Amino acid sequence: MPGTVWGLGVGPGDPELITVKALRLMQAAPVVAYPAPLGGESFARGIVRQWLDRGQQEIVIEVPMETAPEPAQAAYDRAADRIAAELEAGRDVAVLCQGDPFFYGSFMYLFGRLAARFKVEIVPGVSSLTASAAALQAPLAARNDVLAVLPGPLPEEELARRLEDVDAAAIIKLGRHFAKVRRVLDRLGLLDKAHYVERATLGNQRLRPLAEVEPVEVPYFSMILVHKRGEAWR
Repeated sequence: MPGTVWGLGVGPGDPELITVKALRLMQAAPVVAYPAPLGGESFARGIVRQWLDRGQQEIVIEVPMETAPEPAQAAYDRAADRIAAELEAGRDVAVLCQGDPFFYGSFMYLFGRLAARFKVEIVPGVSSLTASAAALQAPLAARNDVLAVLPGPLPEEELARRLEDVDAAAIIKLGRHFAKVRRVLDRLGLLDKAHYVERATLGNQRLRPLAEVEPVEVPYFSMILVHKRGEAWR
């Protein structure tokens, strides 16, 4: 009988935020797979490393950190083939995914390649969105609010248009796009209602009013939360 793929959300970084279910399934699986940058360490594995010393086989999914999609797609093709070989041999594979597997999660690309042939189960995880809201003590939305999740790489005018149509937003994937995002929020009169968080739940977490953040300081793992009322409960 073929094995099962377990897509496990391991949370945003704090090891204590992994769910009991995800931890149990990860420890029980004979094979654990996780993404990592080429030549670098896996953030997802780092979250759970204290629980991985069980003689499990590990599959490193090396994904090029490039804007062009083709190299990453080829990497997921190779990883799916390796995981499929384990499944066909009857071994379950736990695939670790930072945050939640289906919220901008890398696991979805493996799901698309494996779900038609093998049994796949998803265990949700704490996402960076909810972790950032908790860290900032800034509720995301209330009542009939419309909340948008907007990637920072969107063109400037599209960001502005989408922000005009919602009550609240989380703007992700900042990094080199931060100055553009800040410029849009300032133009819309939302700068004083926006807050910034980087590396949510980690020891080097940083929280700031958006107006105090300099563009040169902003890493990829950062987020802006903005609500047009200032606070969702108003």
